[in-house]
Amino acid sequence: MNKEEKIRIIEDMQAVVEQMRLDDLEEDPSLADEVFECACCGKTQPMAGSIQYSKYRLCNDCVLLAETGFAIGKFKNAEELIKAMEDTRLEEMCNFIKEQEQRENN
Repeated sequence: MNKEEKIRIIEDMQAVVEQMRLDDLEEDPSLADEVFECACCGKTQPMAGSIQYSKYRLCNDCVLLAETGFAIGKFKNAEELIKAMEDTRLEEMCNFIKEQEQRENN
């Protein structure tokens, strides 16, 4: 797969994933306010555009990473992406702890 093909796949996936988010919001606007902790990036994200992969729910941003990774052959499944994102999740957890401490100290 050459660079142009990868770029086309990425652009196509961006459009598809954004449309999924928009479709979710059109079907149920409350999904913009309903949040969960993404199993991949560890961030608290809106349900709109998220997808359940096996036992893992991924936010819209991580769905884009997953679907693009699957399409270009970088990942075989969501577990591989989640493992690759471990540092990002740990960083997010540290940031959450720091923010909690700051709120408690103020």
